[in-house]
Amino acid sequence: MKSKYVILASAFLISVATFAQKDQIKNAEKALKGGDAQGAIAQLKDAENLIVNAKDTEQAQYYFIQGNAYLDLATKKVEEGKNLLLAADSYKKLIEVEKASGKQKYSTQAATSITNIRGQLINSAIADTQSNKSAEGAKKLYEAYQLDKKDTINLYYAASTYVNAQDYDAALPMYEELKKLNYSGKGTSYTAVNKASGSEDGFNNLKDRDLAIKLGTHDNPKTENIPSKRGEIYKNYALILVQKGRTEDAKKALADARKANPEDSSLILSEANLYLETKDYDTYKKLVGEALQKDPNNKELIFNLGVLSANAKNAADAEKYYLKVIEIDPYYANAYLNLAALKLEAEKPIIDEMNKLGTSDKDMKRYDVLKKQRENVFKSVIPYLKKANELDPKNEDVSKTLLGVYKALEMTAEAKALKATM
Repeated sequence: MKSKYVILASAFLISVATFAQKDQIKNAEKALKGGDAQGAIAQLKDAENLIVNAKDTEQAQYYFIQGNAYLDLATKKVEEGKNLLLAADSYKKLIEVEKASGKQKYSTQAATSITNIRGQLINSAIADTQSNKSAEGAKKLYEAYQLDKKDTINLYYAASTYVNAQDYDAALPMYEELKKLNYSGKGTSYTAVNKASGSEDGFNNLKDRDLAIKLGTHDNPKTENIPSKRGEIYKNYALILVQKGRTEDAKKALADARKANPEDSSLILSEANLYLETKDYDTYKKLVGEALQKDPNNKELIFNLGVLSANAKNAADAEKYYLKVIEIDPYYANAYLNLAALKLEAEKPIIDEMNKLGTSDKDMKRYDVLKKQRENVFKSVIPYLKKANELDPKNEDVSKTLLGVYKALEMTAEAKALKATM
């Protein structure tokens, strides 16, 4: 007889708990409607232990309100990154519950919210990187990828941003995942200028862009090829492995990548860079020659060879490659800029010697010779800096460097005219 009373008592307790849980969900919904997202979360927190045993419909409602509350806080910039992730997690649980039950009430709204959260995470990550908070930005980009794994570019950007943050341990597994996916990022970019805002908008495909042009909302269409990112992925992956003392693994990874992607010339550059880093100059030169033989007029390839040569302190080869790029494409702004930077490096030893001179007649004569040499260095870079500034007028590095050169040569009129455009 006692057992019967125990069963009845247990049933009564469960019933009370169920009512309390329903009240908490209703109170949370009411608080959220009243603009008190924190209050809604607190109410749901009290029901957290009971929700596991609740009906599917109540679980779905619980996670829906919870997701909305977290999203409301994120929208109000209250711990934005953290609350966006918590909101996405709640919506994912809701979708799982409704999928298992076969009854979908909130899933469509939740899926739309998750899409919006992805966009907010990406925008927040961009703001983080602009504020020198690369690690925080990388985490958000990776979470954006987790919300939609079809959008692999977010995984690529997450890995790259972790590299910028010098968190190589976090970047490594992401590069390994990109490697498994054989991600390249190669494609075509379709853009056009929005007539209303003046901004350049991107389109998913040519059809959508052409429709916008026909409708008259956009003009100045532009189609550009997006080069493969595979070389950069393997370069960073290999350099991290080298840093960890796994040089042979790095070499094997790049060799395997080249076998799997024989047409991807960017991988040759990455392999050349690896051998440059490990001071195997003979293999480095061999790979550079192979890259040029494979694609003798690829301006991106030749430009990168110039960068590699400059990093290897081989100024003659670097200058040769940059001039070749300009010959192929006279509008390649970075080639002019890098060529100017390369020539400006000749100033440092001159300055160092000038600073060591005394005040004797011999030293003063030598000072005049060195001063003339320094002026000649500055004069030699003016045509390249002017051209780079003409092609890329928004590049502050170019305009500031050119202004510094004008001032050093006491070209007052030129400096004044340039400053007026900055």
